[in-house]
Amino acid sequence: MAEEAVQKLSTTDWAVLAALLEQESHGFRIAALFASSGELGDIWRIQRTQVYRALEHLQALGLVEAVRQEEGEAGPPRTLFAATATGRASALKWLLTPVTRLRYGRSDLRLKIAFLMRLGHNPKPLLLAQQKVYGQILQELTARNLGTEGVQAVSLLWRLEMAKASLRFIEQLLEK
Repeated sequence: MAEEAVQKLSTTDWAVLAALLEQESHGFRIAALFASSGELGDIWRIQRTQVYRALEHLQALGLVEAVRQEEGEAGPPRTLFAATATGRASALKWLLTPVTRLRYGRSDLRLKIAFLMRLGHNPKPLLLAQQKVYGQILQELTARNLGTEGVQAVSLLWRLEMAKASLRFIEQLLEK
């Protein structure tokens, strides 16, 4: 499996893989976790068909494997999947890597924090690394703000305020 293929995983792929760090599971159970009423549905929603597509993709990359069949409550047996050793290592690396764009704070970063907490890991190393990234983004945006006018000023002001809010979010989590 090529490292570049792992780096190109979608947020949905990463979320499904991270869910398998908790326990072996079938697609239906994973989809329930990311449903609107599921524990992580407020952060990221994944439909059942997307879960099964992600499982196929992750299996093709050698990041997950089918481990056994389980009788379904009302239907055919369900295939249970587990993360492979490579999948576990890749997912843990992803969980501890800060996001590089502000917009990924809404999805990827919150998923990472949630999974770290669910897995019993301290999210502080991620939060400290993320604080540095967001701080650098804020510095760059502040430097670009000088002399910006018109539509560019509106866009830049939005990004500046998002960077400030993102940093406050991280700082509040670090205080807890």
